[in-house]
Amino acid sequence: MKQVQLPQTARQVLEDLIGTLSDLEARIGKLDAEIRTREQNNEMARRLMTIPGIGPLIATALVTLAPPAETFRRGRDFAASCGLHASGVTLGLVPRQHSTGGKQRLGATTKMGERSLRRLMVIGANSVVIKRHVHKAAQPGTWLAGLLSRKPTMLVRVALAYKMARIVWALMAKGGVYQSPVAAA
Repeated sequence: MKQVQLPQTARQVLEDLIGTLSDLEARIGKLDAEIRTREQNNEMARRLMTIPGIGPLIATALVTLAPPAETFRRGRDFAASCGLHASGVTLGLVPRQHSTGGKQRLGATTKMGERSLRRLMVIGANSVVIKRHVHKAAQPGTWLAGLLSRKPTMLVRVALAYKMARIVWALMAKGGVYQSPVAAA
């Protein structure tokens, strides 16, 4: 093959891009190290990481950004709250309600609440759905496997994120570590 020489201006631009990418890679490495340090030094983050789909980044974000567990009476309130609470941070992982005259109509999932936490929870749920052959929670006979067999994948991801948020609240409020439920026979 014949080698083609790049014009000098293109070479300079590409060298600048390579330098910028190298700088970004170094900054990302520093941030990853800081997240690992925070996760290792925080007992709550280590306990949250026992939940399938929650890794160091999500656990650290939850510990940092999520409202205190005492703010809510139960996990459903933590996961479903769409209005702002005293802390100003909510997840917003529930359908919007359009109810009147005793008729309950549920719409699309609300986008209210802490956007980055909601996005991280859905990404964590997505990792469980993608790697369902590895996770015990997605084996045949489980809630997740049944839902995957009859519902669209994105709906399952949001439902799992909602369930994960309820588990997060339980661990934050009551302590302990996550224990996987036993699959139905």
